[in-house]
Amino acid sequence: MIIDKVYDRLKDSSPMTKDKIYKVFEIGKQERSAFDKILKTLEKDGRVFFDGQKYIPIDGQKYRRGKIQGNERGFGFLLQADEDVFISQKNLSSALNGDEVLVKVLEGSTGHSLEGKVIQIIDRGNKTVVGTFQKKETFGFVVPDDDKIAFDIYIAKKDTGGAQDNQKVVVKIKKWPEEGKKPEGMIVEILGYKGEKGVDILSIARDMEIPTEFSKAVKSAAREIPQKVTVKDMAGRKDLRELTTFTIDGADSKDFDDAISIEEIDGKLRLWVHIADVSHYVKESDEIDKEAYKRGNSYYLVDKVIPMLPEELSNGICSLNENVDRLAFSVYMDFDKNAKLVGHKVMNTVINSNKRLVYTNVSDFLENGVVHESIKGLEEDLTKMNELALKLRKKRMERGSIDFDFPEAYIDVDENGKPVDVRKRERRTADKLIEEFMLITNEVVAEEYFWMEIPFLYRIHEKPDAERVENLNKILRHLGLKLNTQNMESKDFQNLIESVKGKDEELFVSTIALRSLMKAKYSELNDIHFGLAAKYYSHFTSPIRRYADLTIHRIMKDVIKGKLTDGRLRYLEVVLPEIADHVSAMERLAQDAERTVESVKFAEYMEERIGEEYPAIITSITSFGMFAQLENTIEGLISYQDMDDYFEYDADNFKAIGRDTGKVYDIGDRVMIKVVGANTLKGTVDFIVTEDIKDIDINLPKEDRSGEDE
Repeated sequence: MIIDKVYDRLKDSSPMTKDKIYKVFEIGKQERSAFDKILKTLEKDGRVFFDGQKYIPIDGQKYRRGKIQGNERGFGFLLQADEDVFISQKNLSSALNGDEVLVKVLEGSTGHSLEGKVIQIIDRGNKTVVGTFQKKETFGFVVPDDDKIAFDIYIAKKDTGGAQDNQKVVVKIKKWPEEGKKPEGMIVEILGYKGEKGVDILSIARDMEIPTEFSKAVKSAAREIPQKVTVKDMAGRKDLRELTTFTIDGADSKDFDDAISIEEIDGKLRLWVHIADVSHYVKESDEIDKEAYKRGNSYYLVDKVIPMLPEELSNGICSLNENVDRLAFSVYMDFDKNAKLVGHKVMNTVINSNKRLVYTNVSDFLENGVVHESIKGLEEDLTKMNELALKLRKKRMERGSIDFDFPEAYIDVDENGKPVDVRKRERRTADKLIEEFMLITNEVVAEEYFWMEIPFLYRIHEKPDAERVENLNKILRHLGLKLNTQNMESKDFQNLIESVKGKDEELFVSTIALRSLMKAKYSELNDIHFGLAAKYYSHFTSPIRRYADLTIHRIMKDVIKGKLTDGRLRYLEVVLPEIADHVSAMERLAQDAERTVESVKFAEYMEERIGEEYPAIITSITSFGMFAQLENTIEGLISYQDMDDYFEYDADNFKAIGRDTGKVYDIGDRVMIKVVGANTLKGTVDFIVTEDIKDIDINLPKEDRSGEDE
């Protein structure tokens, strides 16, 4: 293509003005308009950058584009897929952590010592910064929470906004740093004092630019939505209100996406999965929809939920609450006695949930026969459901679904948001039952709409690339393990995980195996879900908290109502790739936020326990120290600097070896630790080893994590 030929010529040249480019390519006046479109396309594709005077070819070698990762000591790195580029403080040219920049690689720097200079800041990544205000008599400073921002921010007295000393604030940058000068800003929001209820989570949300409030327009639109289902709403829907239906959720849950029913028909079990019909109330491109798209999903930050939808929808008319009529998407699935799917159908319905059941009570019944008041009369249905769920899980495992055993924490907080207990989250029979039913429903929906050959949004998990697997095998070989790579399938990972179950190295092997896999994401093109060993997979079952699910509900409704016109098909082909990329990015943001909040709460919890001793297991060994995990899942760093001997890291064998004593620590070793530090801003915990333990069992959990993508 001509555009590629133009780029090939430009990338072998120095930066040029537009007039110089015209001369090089011998472009006449009549051809310039068309040629300008080529230059614009190259700009849009990120292959050239126009700095206002010259076009700079981004060849990935001499000139590189990317984001800066800052450092508290003032230098930074240009993040690249292959090799990052070191940027000294003097060559950052006022760029801060998160800024998108254009970097020129300096002459003479090669290989692992690439060094560069920022020549253009393309986009500032920090329009606002969260930090702690330090008040002086006539001015102040904000010390950023993010230690990758090496500068304090100067605040003139007129720009303090009434903030008091040591309050957490949000500051808007007014003037970017210059040589010898700090950035300047103005305080635009006061979050409160450190330790006050909600300030820690609010600070993290603001820092990650996660919206915590709905706009006036969204609130107004939500208030106008009726809170009762009308006769008009039910038109054209199958009436399932007489069908015994119930929800199973956590005791604290307020939004109910899904409900279930079961029947016996002609010797077969018919499982019904009913999903809230959010698309009936949230119309494409209305105010609520635009905000839901922006958020991408709900954010679950320990004791604070930042919902995708306003409460009138998430907890109100869309939620499948007990004993009220609700609109739904229902999928029935017929199974024979071996849990083979022999028939299914998707439809718009109206339902009425008879009971709001709780995971704990259902598990107590299914595991121990304890009948809580809430499940009386549903014992037979629950028993049939559990028998079906167990068969479905067995079939899923047989096809190769990967069963990762990772402990998850439950953080119990008091009325002020302060953590008072941290323990392993239980995933019992009822949790797994619902998980299994959501998984099979997501698969059934994805396959049905795949064969319709219409635009759709899939949840995919691609096969790991060969380089990642080879790197994994290099590590496994030192443990006497090997992952089969010949015609590799999910089953090979499953076999690896099974081979270390119950062993000291189980957590380490599971962790590095997971890291070698690709990240699951959304795509307009179907691909396998490697982790679930599924050919077709979608996210259909949680439209209250995931925009991806709401998107496919709209497509499905168009199909059911015969409204999928040629124009609509063309529109979907354009927008679905954009939606897939956006909701995938928002999902990653939510995961980062949830991990960050969890780490901060862990540190807050352990801060009150400095000096206490606990049994722990070494989960990772690095060049600077070892990480050890407590029974409650909290992990801390054991720095070599705090150990009696000088320890060196044996990278080939993943060991820490004492130079003088010859003492060796391996992954999986059990030790007694003392808590010696906790940083509640960074969310880190520090331990020291007080003694070795050989025969203690700290009960690392053996829980199924293969269904984390339901």
